[in-house]
Amino acid sequence: MAASIINTLVQGVLIGGLYALFALGLSLSVGVMRAVNVAHGDFIVLVSYLLLTIAARFEVNIFVALAVVLPITFLGGYVLQRYLLQYVTGKAVLAPLLVTFGLAIITQNGLLEAYGAYPMILPGGKLETEVVSIFGFELGLMPLLTFAAAVGLIFLLDRLLYRSQLGSSIRAVSDDVAAAGLIGLSSNQVYALAMGIVGVTVAVAACFMGLRMNFDPSSGPSNLLIAFESVVLGGLGSLWGTLAGGIVLGIAQGIGGQIDFAWQTLAGHLVFLLVLALRPQGLFPKY
Repeated sequence: MAASIINTLVQGVLIGGLYALFALGLSLSVGVMRAVNVAHGDFIVLVSYLLLTIAARFEVNIFVALAVVLPITFLGGYVLQRYLLQYVTGKAVLAPLLVTFGLAIITQNGLLEAYGAYPMILPGGKLETEVVSIFGFELGLMPLLTFAAAVGLIFLLDRLLYRSQLGSSIRAVSDDVAAAGLIGLSSNQVYALAMGIVGVTVAVAACFMGLRMNFDPSSGPSNLLIAFESVVLGGLGSLWGTLAGGIVLGIAQGIGGQIDFAWQTLAGHLVFLLVLALRPQGLFPKY
């Protein structure tokens, strides 16, 4: 009994790492641009299909495909912010919601036309079945790698934001656009670079999502919901809080699934609502 409970908690923590990867880009968007990107989940799915296409077309390992895609998604995020989203950033809340909702619809329908509605999964090779024994528990290597990727990416982003000149510029523009302009910082350029970084996090999330679960053109909204709940649970602006939010969500779903499979998803939503009611600022808020 005790072993079963511990295993459920451990599996919840590991799936929480994947949820944190979903949420990192959204956390940056909300923290820096103060806008919710409704198309965030669909962009993750889009990049998963891009990874699948590159891996299949050139017959390369999925992580080689990821290395190829990372600069593409950085450039894509930069261009998207610089030449489209910039016109609605800082405006009323409704404007960026409408624009990104339109992007979500375009992405979903474009993927449906190009790939069809059949579920896909990225090829992981031996990683799909490899297990590691830790303290008597058999854990999948892929979930462990996913969690390690989440921790590593959060660590790098934290160092970037708080230990680099670019991070100082991003935080300055995020805090006060007008004041940042007085010291020579271009908010347009900084926002575009920040969205490029979001694109990198989307690529990593897309890779591990595609390796861990099936996806299809309609998977985006569920990814967005998980990302949003993780961000809110962890606290706006807190990268490590986003990881904590993902873990809380993963554990709640794991416990709910043990009670009844139908409760798996519902349990996560109920915990989200409970935390929101008791601590609306989240667990570790920065703002």
